[in-house]
Amino acid sequence: MKVNLRDLTLEELEAFFLSLGEPAYRGRQVFRWLVRPEVEDFSQMTDLPKALRNKLSDKATLDLPQVVSRKLSTDGTAKLGLRLFDGEVVECVLIPERDHFTLCVSTQVGCAMGCRFCLTGRMGFRRNLSVGEIVSQVILARRFMVEAGLEDKPLRNLVFMGMGEPLANYRHLVKALKILTHPKGFHFARKRTTVSTVGLVPQMRALAEEFPVALAISLHAPDNDLRARLIPATRRYPLEEILAACRDYPLRRGARITIEYVLLAGINDHPWQARRLVEILRGIPVKVNLIPFNPHAELPFKRPSEERIRRFQEIILSEGLVATVRKSKGLDIGAACGQLRAELSLS
Repeated sequence: MKVNLRDLTLEELEAFFLSLGEPAYRGRQVFRWLVRPEVEDFSQMTDLPKALRNKLSDKATLDLPQVVSRKLSTDGTAKLGLRLFDGEVVECVLIPERDHFTLCVSTQVGCAMGCRFCLTGRMGFRRNLSVGEIVSQVILARRFMVEAGLEDKPLRNLVFMGMGEPLANYRHLVKALKILTHPKGFHFARKRTTVSTVGLVPQMRALAEEFPVALAISLHAPDNDLRARLIPATRRYPLEEILAACRDYPLRRGARITIEYVLLAGINDHPWQARRLVEILRGIPVKVNLIPFNPHAELPFKRPSEERIRRFQEIILSEGLVATVRKSKGLDIGAACGQLRAELSLS
């Protein structure tokens, strides 16, 4: 089978070219080409000899997923549906910020975590994405930005908060992170690259040692019993172990771990739960991102009232913690938190 060069880190590309009897610097040349969203064919790599381009066409590919849907929200958010080689579909979301764009990246087809408030979880788990399938979301988002005339602001931030649990696809995730943050390639800053997890403790500790980036924890409950009901797959990792891993996680100066907390009316939005949340987070450099639930007919939860949301936030702020309320973007196109499902793959 041909090798998809989008699956390879710079070091692996250098080794690949050495295996072809070519100098390692050819790998560095190709690595720079792979960043460019318009590049689909080896013939476009004009600084490579023609004979080498022909050889690469026989030995390797630059395959990308097929963009099969584009949805644009009234708030400027864009959702792309990407069909993979086996017919599965994943979604990624391009989110406009004040002076830049953020891309929400998927790491799996479906998800095995089973979060009760998330449509992706209702799909079940299909498979992990390859390294190239993860990286390709950035390439295709940049191509969409060019086609849509959105180049006035850069794509600066990456958040691995799309479909799937990133740390459950640990090996491919880390390789993708190394490709996306490499200064000779995409050159995304690690501090602007965030991996979200429900709290897979062994992988959290592995990431801390191997390739630490910004970290977000999908907590959603201040106690183990409620959390196990909301996120069944996390029963094996109690809050105490997750928070201990957070305490040990290496952070750059001034950085904080993001605590994501979806507010569900009457479930986890009581004032006493806000106070309990403050208690368990004390001593950890965190910022709490409150996410009012985005209602859907298939899910049995409701969004709290604005007064209830504000009261929950005020309690956290009064204890000296940073707490923000996420403004849902892309709600009208099914691109907000918990809404990704890749409906084309369900047909």
